Amino acid sequence: MSHHRSMKSLVHEYLGERRRLGFSLAISGSQLMAFARFADHSGHRGPLNCRIILDWVQGQIPHAEHITWARRLEVVRPFAKYRARFDPRTEIPDAQLFGKGHRRMTPHIYSDQEIVDLLRAAREMTPQGTLRPATYEALFGLIAATGLRISEALHLRCKDVDLAQGMLTIRQTKFSKSRLVPLHATAVKALQKYTAFRQLYVPVRPEAFFFVSASGAGLVNRTVHGVFERLRAGLGWIARGAHAAPRIHDLRHTFICRRVLQWHRQGVTIDNAMVALSTYVGHVKVSDTYWYLTGVPELMAIAGRNFEEFASKSKEGGRG
Repeated sequence: MSHHRSMKSLVHEYLGERRRLGFSLAISGSQLMAFARFADHSGHRGPLNCRIILDWVQGQIPHAEHITWARRLEVVRPFAKYRARFDPRTEIPDAQLFGKGHRRMTPHIYSDQEIVDLLRAAREMTPQGTLRPATYEALFGLIAATGLRISEALHLRCKDVDLAQGMLTIRQTKFSKSRLVPLHATAVKALQKYTAFRQLYVPVRPEAFFFVSASGAGLVNRTVHGVFERLRAGLGWIARGAHAAPRIHDLRHTFICRRVLQWHRQGVTIDNAMVALSTYVGHVKVSDTYWYLTGVPELMAIAGRNFEEFASKSKEGGRG
């Protein structure tokens, strides 16, 4: 009699091997476990096949856009490839079955006034005069001033915030890399103010989260997004990008785009500066930072003019 293994046990085995190789798989891992629970609950037995995969990909969200199905398919395909090493009967669905799972969508680039209004709205949150509004004002302000990912800001520990040196230590981030992030003097001043107020509620301990609730607990990502959505609704913003509404992550986009625009106005050599910017924001490839040029018409216009100048000089040089 052959021994039947549950899909959950197979996924656990796969995730364990991948994580030992250094992959965190936080989001994809939880999605794979959701697939495993679905497969086991459905009574699926035998090798992994396209039918059970597509039942999960489409059945859970039948009216979703194809890009959503494509992303869910991307989660399962590496697992299917892994299982094929042990069971040749495993079926691996076509990667392009639902088209591309990722596309770069134009971000909402915040105006100076919108950022000012966001921080004011956070400062005016209730209960007034408590740690809650101070925490959210400092959190959103830091993201706007440094381009940090929301996860990086929420994971900051007190030991990672060196205000004497004006430096943040971002540990083991999206691609398992750590980096140092220098702070502007105005950001240091704002964080010093928050730290002093924070001490009235929560002791500053090296391992404690820097951004906390009044209880001393670290902020939860979902809660932070909920607060942002309420502030956004109150401010009445109209999206200028391809997303349905402005997002916290657009503060990161805005930081990068504004930095590039400022360098252009100052006459800085952009190619050299982009390498430094890519390191600062934690991109693995400089091309990931260059993509931001495509999301903003003003930057695209600059790139277009620079290319025309380059092409014109090349043509004149060829005549000589």
